[in-house]
Amino acid sequence: MERLTENKIVLVKRKTRLEDLIARYNTIAQAKFYIEHMGSDFSDYIMEDERYKKAIAEAQGHLEALGRVQVVDREYVPNFIFGEDDIVVAIGQDGLVANTLKYLSNQQLIGVNPDPARWDGVLLPFTVAELRLVIQDVFRKKRQVKEVSMAKATLNDGQAIYAVNDLFIGQRTHVSSRYRIQCGRRCEYQSSSGIIVSTGLGSTGWLKSVLAGANSIVNGTMNGTSDKRSKLDKNTKVQIERSLPWNSDYLYFSVREPFPSKNSGAELVFGTVTDETPLRILSQMPENGVIFSDGIENDYLQFNSGIEATITVAEKKGKLVV
Repeated sequence: MERLTENKIVLVKRKTRLEDLIARYNTIAQAKFYIEHMGSDFSDYIMEDERYKKAIAEAQGHLEALGRVQVVDREYVPNFIFGEDDIVVAIGQDGLVANTLKYLSNQQLIGVNPDPARWDGVLLPFTVAELRLVIQDVFRKKRQVKEVSMAKATLNDGQAIYAVNDLFIGQRTHVSSRYRIQCGRRCEYQSSSGIIVSTGLGSTGWLKSVLAGANSIVNGTMNGTSDKRSKLDKNTKVQIERSLPWNSDYLYFSVREPFPSKNSGAELVFGTVTDETPLRILSQMPENGVIFSDGIENDYLQFNSGIEATITVAEKKGKLVV
C-alpha cells in the first residue's frame, strides 16, 4: 500500500506486569515463584503479556504500511520530542492515554484497547483491528476529535506540570502536608493529607471517590431524618453522580482530611478553579513536598518551603480521536 503521509506515527506502549516483575526479580522463574507464593495465578500474567505484545506487533504492522513509525515506551514519553504533525497512537489502559496526552501540544491521539475482554477502556474507543481504517480517516480528516481540558500547576521558579485527570499537591509520605491555600479572596493555613485538583475528565475518578467518602461520613454522623439532612444528601448525591464535560473551563479542588487547630483551618476545603479565581498554594513543608499528576508519583515537581504553585486551567487542550 502506498504511504499516506511522510509524518511520523508515534506508537506509545508500556511495560506489562510480567516485564515489571522480571525487572524486579531478574528472571521469569523467580517472578513465578514470588507470584505463586503469594497465592496468585501466574498464568494470567503470561496471558496478559502475550496478548499485549501480539497487539503491539499487529498495530506496528498496520501502521508501517501507512507511514513512518516510531515506537516509544511510556517511560521515555516525558522527554520525547513530538513533531508538530505527528499522529500518536497509545496502546494500553486508560492511564497510558492520559499520561501521554499531557505531553502533547496539538497532536491528535488515538487510544487503542489491546485486550477488550480485560480492559473497559473509557479512553480506548478502538481495537487493533480497526486501527488501519482509523489512521486513514485521520489522515483524510474524516474523524471527530474530542477536546480534553487539562489542569496546570506553575511554580514561582518557572517550572510547570500538566494533568489530564488530576493533580496531587502535598507530602509524598503519610506525614501531614502544611501550606497556605488561597482561592479568590479566601485564604487559609492548613494541615491536611494533601490537595486534589480534578479536571472534567478526572471528575469520575479521584474526585468522585472524595465526594462519595464525604457523603458517607455526613450520612453516618448526622442524626434523624430532618429536612436539612434530606436536602444535604440530595445535593451531595447530585455532585457525586454528575460528571463534568471533558472540555470544561473550570476545575474542582478538594482538601483531604483537613485538620483544624490553633495554626490550621478547615474551611477552605472544596471549590472551583477558573481563570478568574486560580488556586494558589504556598508550601510550608521543609522536605518531601511534591506535585504530581495522573497518579504518576515518580514524575513530579518538588514543592518545598517557599515554593508557590498557581493552579489554573491549562492553556492547551488534549485532542482525542473518537
